[in-house]
Amino acid sequence: MKKTLYELISENKRKTFLFLIIFSIILFLIGFVIAYLFEWGMTGIILIAVILIIYNIITYYNSDKIALMSVGARLAKEEEFQVLHNVVEEVSIAAGIPKPKVYVMYENQPNAFATGRNPQNASICVTTGLLQMMNRSELQGVVAHEMSHIKNYDILLMTVIGIVVGLIVLLRDILLRGMWFGAGRRDRDRSNSSAILMIIGLILAIISPILVALIRAAISRQREYLADADGAYVVRNPYGLASALEKIGGYSKPMKVASDATAHLFISSPFIGQKYFSTHPPIEDRIKRLKSLAF
Repeated sequence: MKKTLYELISENKRKTFLFLIIFSIILFLIGFVIAYLFEWGMTGIILIAVILIIYNIITYYNSDKIALMSVGARLAKEEEFQVLHNVVEEVSIAAGIPKPKVYVMYENQPNAFATGRNPQNASICVTTGLLQMMNRSELQGVVAHEMSHIKNYDILLMTVIGIVVGLIVLLRDILLRGMWFGAGRRDRDRSNSSAILMIIGLILAIISPILVALIRAAISRQREYLADADGAYVVRNPYGLASALEKIGGYSKPMKVASDATAHLFISSPFIGQKYFSTHPPIEDRIKRLKSLAF
């Protein structure tokens, strides 16, 4: 049974908050082990819980700014990027949502992404390489794809995943270092409970990033197909995006500022030749699906 757009939007919102709750629990468990290893006591545990609450609030309201800052995006001046602003405005009207803020990355690889927490607080960012390579129809297709992510509330979950991935990796490194240096300071006759607690911490530290990568890949692949089709419907032209993806797929140099935390945000993976844990479906499949659409 196919779901309506409103059902998909509601589902995306639920997934976002469920993701935050689940990984807040994982992060707290990792933090608990860190507090134990460094002997911070109950004060340390309470402090970690407070930090996680503050972190979630900051992530919710500032995830777009963090994502844009991490890739070095700059606000696109309308007088300098007039065509881009015109395309974004006309596509936003067709999609029925407010015009998002427009950013550019001074990067040769043709790529783009959207970020934000809702259509009223959203941004679209494209690389200068994309602007140089695409004609207007292809640029419309790319912008429509990103506009669909905004309209369907994909952007919040996709952006939050990136921020949480970064924090989990950071805590993992702290935990592993703490266990390495803490092991020498502790008495050899540690209790069984202490050893079990350290083992749990090690398992959490290793498994958490893998779980995030798997969830991120599964969510992103399905959303890319949906955004392709929905974007093509918005501009009533699947061939513009199909042609843009062909050009993007033919580019062979990796992005200079690409990272695992933000790779899933882009319309195409910024890494070249990545297959395992890829956040994007094969470009060939996406092009084939687009060319089979009829309006």
